[in-house]
Amino acid sequence: MNERITINTDFSESVEATAPVIISASRSTDIPAFYARWFFNRLAKGYCAWYNPFNQQKMYISFERCRVVVFWTKNPAPIIPYLSELDKRGIHYYFQVTLNDYEKEGFEPNVPSVNERVEAFKKLSRLIGKERVIWRFDPLIITPNIGPRELLKRIWNIGNKLKGYTDKLVFSFVDVKAYRKVQNNLVKETMCFTKEDVENAEANHAQRIEIVEGLKKIREAWHNDGWDVEMATCAEDIDLEAYGIEHNRCIDGELMKRIFADDKELVYYLHTLKWPEKDMFGEIPPIPQKQKNVKDTGQRKICGCMVSKDIGMYNTCRHFCVYCYANTSKEAVLKNKDKHNDESESIIG
Repeated sequence: MNERITINTDFSESVEATAPVIISASRSTDIPAFYARWFFNRLAKGYCAWYNPFNQQKMYISFERCRVVVFWTKNPAPIIPYLSELDKRGIHYYFQVTLNDYEKEGFEPNVPSVNERVEAFKKLSRLIGKERVIWRFDPLIITPNIGPRELLKRIWNIGNKLKGYTDKLVFSFVDVKAYRKVQNNLVKETMCFTKEDVENAEANHAQRIEIVEGLKKIREAWHNDGWDVEMATCAEDIDLEAYGIEHNRCIDGELMKRIFADDKELVYYLHTLKWPEKDMFGEIPPIPQKQKNVKDTGQRKICGCMVSKDIGMYNTCRHFCVYCYANTSKEAVLKNKDKHNDESESIIG
């Protein structure tokens, strides 16, 4: 679990900090795209600060026990020059890279072009290995001009550019009804929706089945072309096992066991949520047969992620995606941008 230790801050204060083994960077903002220098400055300092979004209480997060960082991004290019620092420190990492195509619709107004993002994805994959770069087409959005067939066409086109550069595609369906600010943004920031039809951005059951049937055919075509791609949904309650599509674990202990198998201490932790105590000969105890329940109870019930600590902040991502639930408004983000500097303890300064 996330142990608590005492650290000294930049201001020579002695404070209590959480010391997670796995850090998520981040579900709440795009750290690789906008805060790469900040992240590595804080790594050198040994800790960062994080504010609870519900009560704004300040918490400290230590990197002392960190063994894995899971990065989430739409643009990995800015962080690539820094990654060797993690290698030097013996910290493992992998990436969830969202690579959508909503250029015509302007749903992601501040991301690079599709071609630029494809090239950044491929560069990252060549550097760290395809098994450590997971492709997300997320979320799937329906508009009067984008039906299931058009979405499938866009996934097919991007996938054909990523052949051999990833092993996995993760997708989800946009969640509009639960977020009033998302509904408002889709109407205010795009020409695709009216107030009356914005809820139709969520695919209905028939549209979902049409999409997953199409994805199954796409996967089979790629398989026949020599490219095997696993497909999974993120935080969706729909059961697609009949189509060979699983529920994803974005913070994925089983993936880490496989790609970081040489790190025996980490493998032990991923199985037990305890750091192993070595015997007098420096040997790690045998891994218990029974796997501990490692699910992160702080996430939604349908989320499969294991225990980690996210270090991102809401209202700090400058992609300004219209479907984003993590930004209250563009104005709130720009206000926080003025506060931020690369030396600050937290992303918001």
